[in-house]
Amino acid sequence: MDTFAIGDQDFLLNNEPFRILSGAIHYFRVHPDLWADRIHKARLMGLNTIETYVPWNEHSPVPGAFVTDDGLDLGRFLDLVAESGMHAIVRPGPYICAEWDNGGLPAWLFTDPTVGVRSSETGYLAAGSSYMESVLDVVVPRQISRGGPVIMFQIENEYGAYGNDKAYLQHLVDLSKRLGVDVPLFTCDQPFGAMIEDGSLPDLHKTGTFGSRADERLAFLRERQPTGPLMCAEFWNGWFDNWGTHHHTTDAAASAAELDALLTAGASVNIYMFHGGTNFGFTNGANDKGIYEPTITSYDYDAPLSEDGHPTAKYFAFRDVIAKHFPVPAEVPPGRMPVPTSSLAVSHSVSLLDVPVATHLVSGSVPPVELTGHYRGFYLYEASLPGGGVLSFSEVRDRAQFFLDGVPVGVLSRELGERSVVIPAGGRLQVLLEDQGRVNYGQRIGEAKGLIGPALLNGVEVVDWEVGAVDLDSLEAFRSAAVPLPPGDAAAGVAGPSVSFATFEADGPGDRFLRLDGWTKGVVFMNGFNLGRHWSRGPQRTLYVPGPLIREGTNEFAILELHGSATREVRFAVGPDLGSDEK
Repeated sequence: MDTFAIGDQDFLLNNEPFRILSGAIHYFRVHPDLWADRIHKARLMGLNTIETYVPWNEHSPVPGAFVTDDGLDLGRFLDLVAESGMHAIVRPGPYICAEWDNGGLPAWLFTDPTVGVRSSETGYLAAGSSYMESVLDVVVPRQISRGGPVIMFQIENEYGAYGNDKAYLQHLVDLSKRLGVDVPLFTCDQPFGAMIEDGSLPDLHKTGTFGSRADERLAFLRERQPTGPLMCAEFWNGWFDNWGTHHHTTDAAASAAELDALLTAGASVNIYMFHGGTNFGFTNGANDKGIYEPTITSYDYDAPLSEDGHPTAKYFAFRDVIAKHFPVPAEVPPGRMPVPTSSLAVSHSVSLLDVPVATHLVSGSVPPVELTGHYRGFYLYEASLPGGGVLSFSEVRDRAQFFLDGVPVGVLSRELGERSVVIPAGGRLQVLLEDQGRVNYGQRIGEAKGLIGPALLNGVEVVDWEVGAVDLDSLEAFRSAAVPLPPGDAAAGVAGPSVSFATFEADGPGDRFLRLDGWTKGVVFMNGFNLGRHWSRGPQRTLYVPGPLIREGTNEFAILELHGSATREVRFAVGPDLGSDEK
């Protein structure tokens, strides 16, 4: 059986020096029918290893669950890596950051306010241990020592940027070894200050995360770890985007020069990201360092392999660098071909507020949304107000639309720091609340979502709220309630909040790029699959539709529009448009 170990200066594969040339692909951000294609293209760039995070909250949407079907079949993903002749690195967290909702930690975990975050608190350790046991049921049989592809296993993730609870790290080490991990364990941290030391233990191999000044960063790492192979566990060659900013890109030649410096220095590398993929559904995270900044749907990351799986200029620049140091396959992946363009118009629609939502009546103060048992998406609050005036909250997490007897009266945005809205005198108040993504980095991980009380109307607390989750897992309730739109041309538009439907014919599977000019904000579905959020503020102007979602014959398109559109049409564009990269 094969072996993998850490030597005095090198990684050792079957006792021979081995350089890890890895690329990050998050299986949970890629349609499973496309996994093999993305892995194959990584090998063609000259890589020998695939790295992936494991998202706890995605596998465990409710306590006690560990879902591994369809796009969450980690075992199948690792098997495909093995079939490609490549190795694998697994980074299960429990915290992963990854610009992913709540950094991968399940929101249900923190409905108990006594549970700690990334610490040796007993409640957190118990839940995290159960999760790790489920992960290792998949990973342990697939270690290289047992004929599988897995050569390394990470403990936590950039923990030195958050804390230094050594008992927590030791617990993860002991648990991993007890459950059968025999490949090398490692940690990764930024090579600054005390992060390397705070985020690791003496017997764990330490790696760095950085995207520039490679020689300086490697020297910093070597000072703190005199022996063992040098490795950049996250070579940042791109970046992610937030709504309302420009599209981030990095110069291909400059990134290739940094990669060359790493390889010339004898270091191993994991390219983050090799292929970014997509934040489908409500999976995007957010940052909050004083200003709340939700991450967009695309996770293209300006990676060597684009969001839709095609080589970029950076791909070929990296391939040329790797070829200077190691053999590279002769095969070259093809570039993107233009896809057919067309347009379609929604024909049926229903007001979101007309479709009943199962609500809970909560006596007392306004509650967070977690009490619904749903931890993502949209929620409806309802209350009876004694009159009109200024309605204020301690905080809104994250965006609230206010309606009085069905008529819109205002919007409050966490991003803009808004906390009060003027409500006219009238009848029933409804508040459509959007969770725009849980914070994935820093001290606000694990916070509650919703209208954060007290809710004060002219200084007097409003109590006795009803709250429920808007069920978007199935669109059947909206589909059956939708009625034909009144006659009019495309410019007639659609009022919001509403869910509208259209159908179109296709010859069979194939990538599409949805362009939503004239629509404002909401969510898009293709044959019931949640493609993610759209927002006219950009930067991205198209949503990626993975080819396997399109079927031969009739297909259904649906769009949740929160405000209103200037058109009834959407277009299939010739290719992606992720926005301007000009600052």
